[in-house]
Amino acid sequence: MKPLTFDNRFVTDLPGDPQQGTGVREVRAALYSLVNPTPVAAPRLLAWSRETAALLDLEEGDVASPEFAQVFGGNALLEGMRPFAANYGGHQFGHWAGQLGDGRAISLGEAINAAGQRWELQLKGAGPTPYSRTADGRAVLRSSIREFLCSEAMHHLGVPTTRALSLVATGEPVVRDMFYDGHPKAEPGAIVCRVAPSFLRFGNFELPASRGELPLLKQLADFTIRRDFPELEGEGEALYSRWFAQVCERTATMVAHWMRVGFVHGVMNTDNMSILGLTIDYGPYGWIDDYDPDWTPNTTDAQGRRYRFAWQPKIAYWNLTRLAGALSSLFASPEPLQEGLQRYRETYAAADQDNIARKLGLAECREEDAALMEDLQSLLHAGEVDMSIFFRGLAWVDPAAPTLDPLNGAFYDASKRSATEPALMDWLRRYAARIGSDPLDYETRQARMRMANPRFVLRNYLAQQAIDRAEQGDEEGIAELLDVMRHPYDEQPGREIFAQRRPDWARDRAGCSMLSCSS
Repeated sequence: MKPLTFDNRFVTDLPGDPQQGTGVREVRAALYSLVNPTPVAAPRLLAWSRETAALLDLEEGDVASPEFAQVFGGNALLEGMRPFAANYGGHQFGHWAGQLGDGRAISLGEAINAAGQRWELQLKGAGPTPYSRTADGRAVLRSSIREFLCSEAMHHLGVPTTRALSLVATGEPVVRDMFYDGHPKAEPGAIVCRVAPSFLRFGNFELPASRGELPLLKQLADFTIRRDFPELEGEGEALYSRWFAQVCERTATMVAHWMRVGFVHGVMNTDNMSILGLTIDYGPYGWIDDYDPDWTPNTTDAQGRRYRFAWQPKIAYWNLTRLAGALSSLFASPEPLQEGLQRYRETYAAADQDNIARKLGLAECREEDAALMEDLQSLLHAGEVDMSIFFRGLAWVDPAAPTLDPLNGAFYDASKRSATEPALMDWLRRYAARIGSDPLDYETRQARMRMANPRFVLRNYLAQQAIDRAEQGDEEGIAELLDVMRHPYDEQPGREIFAQRRPDWARDRAGCSMLSCSS
């Protein structure tokens, strides 16, 4: 395996925990703790992403080397690595939770590739840290497969996201109570190597602010702008204003992409919100099958549904207000922060209108088109209609003679289809009339819709099928599903089975409908 170049600015430029070891503790006046991964019995590479490997200038021969599994399974370090766990807090389900930190994630270091790009390499499931609380710092195979696949699937969908380099089996069991119902069992363990320019979260800034460690907060803000936002100009409050507005804008863009493709994060706590506007921490996520704005995949959220699909834009805004509060000491007045939050509202509104135009194949979103989309979403919900299949099939509806024929595969319940069919036909006629007044020609419209409406998304049941195979010793399903997700907007003849609606057996099955934060 070829060597990597590290500069590790986070640990060299910022104050760390003076105490050594993995013992659980409160860490004050420090942004990280140095801690090494805990070795495992038999690290073995299960899957890897060639696209993410290329970001690090790694080739297949590097990944195939025995050293690769040792390093990315937590048993060895490359020269220049300085492993650490970050110290941060967060609001969880709307309530301040205090210190949280990387409880099962250990960053190996910041690698600089030949193009000068920075990539932080982070192992999830590599053992305990000072922030593990009562947990063991490990991760199970099922959640690791889901994180590995989703990181790459989201990238290929065009959604801002952290990436995944590798999935390594540890050869050791991990005991988990999947649904916190008193039935723990041993499961195979695994480690994912996550890759991003930075894993800084809203919570990294919230924690020092909550403790009154204001010089530390300012030091972190200055560092973040210098390292991760070098394009921003100015100094002092003006620079902080531009930075916060940029964070708000990136967050709005990210969430708008979630809504476009039907992704539900499931646990939008402030410690799971990236300061770079990347989708981060793939836990109890899911994709909308039948359109339901109130659906959440997270069992922990089943009662309040705080993180339901339709609320994601609202929750992102709420999270940004918490970040604004944490950063308030950097400003003489709240106006710049209010302007940043307004940037979120404006950016999201514009992105939402663009989503409507692109998903419906329109040149632009007129005022009446928002109502057209809203009416459609109500019908999809009432008729139990698959979101992805419907919007993909909509491109093939003939505006001269609209029918539901191109949409036949999107219906889950025959009786609900019958009940909503007249209203859906009325909507299709309205839609056909709207297309008639739009300047796009048929071919351009189809191409525009195909690039906004994926044919393939990482439905929970597809991921679960790959997990089932892997737990039986057949890991080929991981690579196969990853390859399908590399081209989500293409037809991919012969792979139609991956584009079908959720089968009935998956409606209530664990891992296919509801998931927990357990890993």
